[in-house]
Amino acid sequence: MARILHITYMELKRERVDDTLLLESLIDKATQLNNVTVAVAAAEDEEVIGAVSEALNRNLANFILFGDNEKITTILDVNQKDQQKSNKSVTVVHADSNKMAAEMAVRAVSSGEATVLMKGNIPTSDLLKAVLNKEYGLRTGNILSHVAVFEIPEYDRFTIVTDAGMNIAPDLEQKAQMIRNAAAIAKAIGIEYPKVAPIAAVEVVNPAMQATIDAAALTIMNKRGQITGCIVDGPLALDNAISSIAAEHKGIHSEVAGRADVLLVPAIEVGNVLYKSLVYFAKAKVGAVIAGAKAPIVLTSRADSAESKLYSLALAICSVTK
Repeated sequence: MARILHITYMELKRERVDDTLLLESLIDKATQLNNVTVAVAAAEDEEVIGAVSEALNRNLANFILFGDNEKITTILDVNQKDQQKSNKSVTVVHADSNKMAAEMAVRAVSSGEATVLMKGNIPTSDLLKAVLNKEYGLRTGNILSHVAVFEIPEYDRFTIVTDAGMNIAPDLEQKAQMIRNAAAIAKAIGIEYPKVAPIAAVEVVNPAMQATIDAAALTIMNKRGQITGCIVDGPLALDNAISSIAAEHKGIHSEVAGRADVLLVPAIEVGNVLYKSLVYFAKAKVGAVIAGAKAPIVLTSRADSAESKLYSLALAICSVTK
């Protein structure tokens, strides 16, 4: 059984000295990018329109809202009562159904009319059907994966977690592609050579634990140039990946241990619990996108805060040019 090293919060705490490590900086960066348009599928939702209105207030992007014209316009009118002057535009395009709205939004991105896709008041499965359509979809041959960027209070770096929302039990090749997706997002936010830790329950290879075998294989694939643009080292337990104290205590010496930028989890349950623990226990701020398609996809849920929706939009916009 793995030994548990008790590390206090104060030992993990490291003061942030660089404001570029704040999610707010992504909003500032996004406002500097021109000609970015977000296509929203089934936009007739108060929370979605609220996020769009705030994004317009911050001059993040132009928007095309697909869905029920009357409902969207009514919600927009309410939100725009306090709308600040923006140099960005918003266009409403009527769609008779969610299916039609999803198809129209995806086609807008596929044709280049829009550069980011955003989920509105529509089931994720319905939107992804349009995204994966062979005729007009956004396929690239790569898998789609969920990439979440966390700003943890008083922690000195962004923490990127993948995958908390798409791939249930990824195999070795899927994990390799998930690393590539996450590395691309990391570079888009200024982490030029991200350090990736494939997470397992222990930091040694155990033939009975597939996560450790995959982690070791991913490390070798990285060293042999099969996974590029980042450095991968694993398996690492979570404490060894994020705490130099824990890594030192266990005699682990690598460029990743204690300094991981990306945490690659072995299964969706691990990612989902880690994601929600950071938000609800650690009070972390987060922005997330679906990567691996021809364009970034913002899949926000009703449980996401308005702030998270805004950060997710900014993250997606920053990822467009990368």
